[in-house]
Amino acid sequence: MPRTRRPHRPRRAAAMAFALLVGASAAAPGAAVAAPAPPPSQPVDLVNPFIGTANEGNTYPGAAVPFGMVQLSPDTGHNTGYDHADDRIRGFSAVHLSGVGCRIGGDLPVLPTVGEVTETDNAAYAVPFDHADESASPGHYRVDLANGVRAELTASTRTGVQRYTFPATQQANVLLNAGQALHRNRASEVEVLDDRTIRTSITGSGFCQATEPYTVHTLTRFDRPFTAFGTWRGATVTEGTTRATATTGRSGAWVRFDTRGNRTVEATTALSYVDAPGAAGNLRAEGGRSFDRVHREARAAWHDRLADVRAHGGSTELRRTFYSSLYRSFLAPNVGSDADGRYRGWDQRVHHARGFTYYQNWSLWDTYRTQAQLLALLAPGESRDMALSVLRIGEDGGWLPKWGYGPVETNIMTGDPVTPFLTNAYQQGLLEGHEEETYRALTRNADGVPPADSPAVGREGNASYLERGYVPYLKRPHAKPGDSDFDHGASATLEYALADAALAEMARDLGHHDDARRYTARSRAYRALLDPATGFFRARDETGAFTGPADPAHGVGFHEGTSWQYQWLVPQDLPGLIDLLGGAERTNARLDAFFAYDRLVADPARTAREAWVNKPYAYYGAATYNPHNEPDLLAPYTYLATGRPWQTTDVVHAALSLYTDAPTGMTGNDDLGTMSAWHVLSALGLYPVRPGTDVWGLSTPVFPRVDLSLDRRFFPRGGFRVLAPDVSPERRYIRSARLDGVDHPRTHLTTDTLRGLGTLSYTVGTTPSAWGTDRAAVLPATGATGP
Repeated sequence: MPRTRRPHRPRRAAAMAFALLVGASAAAPGAAVAAPAPPPSQPVDLVNPFIGTANEGNTYPGAAVPFGMVQLSPDTGHNTGYDHADDRIRGFSAVHLSGVGCRIGGDLPVLPTVGEVTETDNAAYAVPFDHADESASPGHYRVDLANGVRAELTASTRTGVQRYTFPATQQANVLLNAGQALHRNRASEVEVLDDRTIRTSITGSGFCQATEPYTVHTLTRFDRPFTAFGTWRGATVTEGTTRATATTGRSGAWVRFDTRGNRTVEATTALSYVDAPGAAGNLRAEGGRSFDRVHREARAAWHDRLADVRAHGGSTELRRTFYSSLYRSFLAPNVGSDADGRYRGWDQRVHHARGFTYYQNWSLWDTYRTQAQLLALLAPGESRDMALSVLRIGEDGGWLPKWGYGPVETNIMTGDPVTPFLTNAYQQGLLEGHEEETYRALTRNADGVPPADSPAVGREGNASYLERGYVPYLKRPHAKPGDSDFDHGASATLEYALADAALAEMARDLGHHDDARRYTARSRAYRALLDPATGFFRARDETGAFTGPADPAHGVGFHEGTSWQYQWLVPQDLPGLIDLLGGAERTNARLDAFFAYDRLVADPARTAREAWVNKPYAYYGAATYNPHNEPDLLAPYTYLATGRPWQTTDVVHAALSLYTDAPTGMTGNDDLGTMSAWHVLSALGLYPVRPGTDVWGLSTPVFPRVDLSLDRRFFPRGGFRVLAPDVSPERRYIRSARLDGVDHPRTHLTTDTLRGLGTLSYTVGTTPSAWGTDRAAVLPATGATGP
């Protein structure tokens, strides 16, 4: 057994923090404690959609179904939609993304008002509200507005349903604002078709630096005729007109009802990214149902999805944060095809998805690290269709995506995230029958650069990477809108190398052995970045010289991070990285400094909030762990390769304490479920430690028992169970692990093992043990992974 430092013993502060995590009582002996209210009995009742709506989590509290095209939610003036600190609602719009950092969506904000319609700017006609008069649950949102109107929202896959309960009045209005959205409006059109129906088309762009336009078509049908109507263009409101258009200015329509008898108005809005007939077809397919029925069906869809993971034990807060993260993990990607199977491809032509559902909205730089693996586990059927959709993007648009919104490429973020996304789908067995097709698309992406007339940037730095073994750091005008790999040459090199390692495994499996050797050699490109003078990765210029400040907390060339954070992004070759850093002891010392480990053991919750990066957008100038962003999400699991698995548990559980049942209870932007999926997987103690492959790292779960019901097409036993029956504040360290009663000394396992598994059980104790410390037990390099 390799020589290791004496394990730390848990201290009282650490035990108290863990007590908060698992819900142990902290009441003094003999103290009178009121009988608690019975906890919710179903996972769907534990979800709090308001988590992440403050402190730039950028989540939304409104109504959606799993992976739905529609996300009907209030907008308060925040650039991505809703902020818990705001007190006025500008409208309930139909499109939102969970946790993005740039404005997008917000199409067709609809707002109920009372009285004359005089304003056309939704910032001016916004209505006050109070959080005391607001509630949300999966598939449902309600708020009582200060104008006396109760607004309720629910959704199906392609429609959003609104119910407005007005005061008794002859001037109950609904405003449909086609010309204002969260993104940059390029054009808008609104038309009153008859006394119940409004059509709009909205063209926009502008996710971060992106410029490619897309169009959303909507059709809104009211449950009864309106008594008056009109439109507006710019600041001019005209009664009785049926049509208004605008380019960058405002346009919209208003309709009026007499609510002195029937005070309730219901409306269903259908979306299509294809055309107006597509919106009409989606309305025919999913409309015509009452608000209450749609709400019941939305709730049932969420119940079926969330109940596949049954967590037992722990406090109500722990279970609420867990199931809320699980809920957010299922919000994207989103259905992009209409009910008839048509979708708009990245060539801006209409295509047909036959035999699968087409999905869109690809935050791949984020989701390839956690959410893709969680969905492959819990939603393999949908994950298969998502992978096929990405292949279709490559076929329709001529190149695989990097960060896609709707039917367009935004080129946001850097590296090569599509490769580990698709190789993960392959390794999880989701691409049967499409293996060689996937491989051809990936090798084209990995070995080339998109043509100049393609909107995609792909691996922009590939020519330099293949010639020099690294992407140089260059500050120059971007060749195409979006981010540039040359602006982030150091991190792009690390991301390319990670992708090459995943592709090498796929090549090896498919018998392309020459390719496998070539990609494996390229996967060691991270070594070219190590500056022997500092012992850290640094950016290099075109001449090969290291460039920028030598301080690893202030260097250049790393995207949304520092060298301290990116130094752990070598999951394909942790043994090689450890050797490069001077061996296990020196690597552990650097990890300990990175996590402020001595402080963390004494007071984990406080250390996580004060010693680590603690602001959502604090990307640069830090030498500590950033739990708010993606580049170092893997870092806590590096201890699994250095012979100290107990330290992974210490760090992961400290990070889990950052997730709470409050609007501020998210770590940074959720990034379409990435951070939520990190929470879910880490709480299960089963984490994808090598993106793009089928390797899962093991750490102590936070629940005594979790039952996972999984798709029998992929998991013949119908799922498996994770047991840690004695987990407690003092008993949190793994002493042994068993797979169906058989000892498992390793700190990892593969998807093939999970597929045949019935029970993964842990014996836990009060102090670290020798489990996982043997050389044969730690994470090996790519291509050398056991069961």
